[in-house]
Amino acid sequence: MRVPFSYLPEQFADPEPIFARLRQVIATGDFTLGKAVGEFEARFAKSTAVQYAFGVNSGTDALRLALKALGVGPGDEVITAANTFIATVGAIADTGAMTKFVDCKDDFCMDVSLLEAAIKPRTKAIIPVHMTGAMVDMPRLLATAAARGIPVIEDACQAVKSSLEQRPAGSWGVIGAFSLHPLKFINIWGDGGVMTTNDPDIAKRISLLRNHGLQTRDVIVSMGVNSRLDTVQAVVALHVLDQADWIANQRRTNAAFYDQALATIQQVRIPPRDPRVLHSYVTYQVLVERRDALLAHCAARAIECKIHYPIPLYCQQGLRHLGYKRGDFPVTDRHADTTITLPVHQYLSRDQLSFVVDSIAEFYRS
Repeated sequence: MRVPFSYLPEQFADPEPIFARLRQVIATGDFTLGKAVGEFEARFAKSTAVQYAFGVNSGTDALRLALKALGVGPGDEVITAANTFIATVGAIADTGAMTKFVDCKDDFCMDVSLLEAAIKPRTKAIIPVHMTGAMVDMPRLLATAAARGIPVIEDACQAVKSSLEQRPAGSWGVIGAFSLHPLKFINIWGDGGVMTTNDPDIAKRISLLRNHGLQTRDVIVSMGVNSRLDTVQAVVALHVLDQADWIANQRRTNAAFYDQALATIQQVRIPPRDPRVLHSYVTYQVLVERRDALLAHCAARAIECKIHYPIPLYCQQGLRHLGYKRGDFPVTDRHADTTITLPVHQYLSRDQLSFVVDSIAEFYRS
């Protein structure tokens, strides 16, 4: 039995409804900031419980423009999680600011208890990362940040349809950043991202930043960049957004099955689940013994698993200038050695999920 990691063939198995809408776009030539972009932004804002949403070129750009909108630049420091993907740090670096890391907990989210000690006079922003679709303890983090007057940007690239205390990811910080990359389940046919905010002044800045600083076609009021979500991609995003609740619910159901079934295997540790969080499970990760051997065992049975991430980000060659050394973030280090990501997507059958669990149990019996 094959258990694929990717859900894209099924998700776009019938592209005809998308093609039909695209034919309308082609007929009108409405390719740049077209009608479909505005429609998607309005619907995304509503689903995220915010006033404003802006489609941009990528989740990375969403973070980068968020920092620029807050005036982060050379000489500043930005705090984020040590176990994040490179895009978070790349966005910080692009502004000229320096990244400062905080370790994570076993739910893969920032350990907010370590945040206070990381804040320094040059700290200009904090970027919590809602890894795997779990959520950072935002009430505690915001209290710490507010006491110092530091703005918070949510890296919600992995957290579409996640919420904490019934408040969606992307609505807690002054700005939220989302990804529409194919690896995210609200995805498009390439790169794309979304920025969210409730602040009208910041909304104006984002609107200008993503479109060359243009107030109108002929009036430039500030410097900006070209980071617009294409109308063609907005059509795809609208199509998938219609399925978002179903997708998230299916993933939660699959994750609950895994949690219960894997809990009986001594060598597997389920991450702690915050009862306040509605988790979207962009990925499903567990902590295991003999991880690399288990990965090979699953591959031999056509179970497509992944590792996120085998080399801690702060240990990568491209980040040596930050001055960290192996051991500085012990939880991140442990995760790099022990986590495995199992297929959890919405098109998996119960037989496939059971096969994954049975295969893991077989491995640890041998």
